[in-house]
Amino acid sequence: MKVLIIEDEAIAAEKLAHLIKKHDPDIEILDFIDSIKNAIKWLSGNPQPDLIFLDIYLSDGLSFEIFTQIPVHVPIVFTTAYNEFAIKAFELNSIAYLLKPIKSEDVSRSLEKFKAIRKTYISPLNSVDFESLIERVTQKKKNYKERFLVKVGQKIHSIPVDDIAYFYTESKVVFLVTHDNRKMPVDYYLDNLAELLDPKEFMKINRQFIVRHGAIGSMYPFSNSRIKITLQPPTKKDIIISTEKSSDFKHWLDS
Repeated sequence: MKVLIIEDEAIAAEKLAHLIKKHDPDIEILDFIDSIKNAIKWLSGNPQPDLIFLDIYLSDGLSFEIFTQIPVHVPIVFTTAYNEFAIKAFELNSIAYLLKPIKSEDVSRSLEKFKAIRKTYISPLNSVDFESLIERVTQKKKNYKERFLVKVGQKIHSIPVDDIAYFYTESKVVFLVTHDNRKMPVDYYLDNLAELLDPKEFMKINRQFIVRHGAIGSMYPFSNSRIKITLQPPTKKDIIISTEKSSDFKHWLDS
């Protein structure tokens, strides 16, 4: 079996691949794709896989857009951090899904289900009401998180999102940093946070940082068409935006 993973968070993609190979070492992972643009390019230039694991919300938008740009006739297992309300949309359209954080048993169940129906599988993609799915997902996502509860010592603080300049991860712990330079741990993964924050205000610029529009200080051209930025409040870390994300970053700043 040949599997394609479309997921914009490298750590999540590697974990998913590990769980797939753990279930069946003979499964071949063809590639890791991190955006709608790259997915369309890959699917246009390669034979289609047997199965695709697809994150719903990629760095450049909702992954449903892939199916409006190129014919896809293979089964899809969607991965999502959405709650039960949004998931109902996928159930109604008979699409398999894995709820993040993804568990080993969930991957195994999806793969066994695929193997069971493989010989008689008829792609449901042509009959899926993607407009309905997009409407449900985007409608839910309009209710962005407004504050975070964080524990510091023996105290619990409620931090309004408006007070947050950026989030970053260090030693597998995610921190928020406020405009007045308070640093506090939050009990979220960085990719989950990207789903909860207003994309007009925040962007996940690399594997370590989600930044607010107004927290960006200076920007400098860097090697290989990358961009180096500074933040306010400042951080000791070098913040580099990859070549692949530079275009999206500039578009976000200009929107």
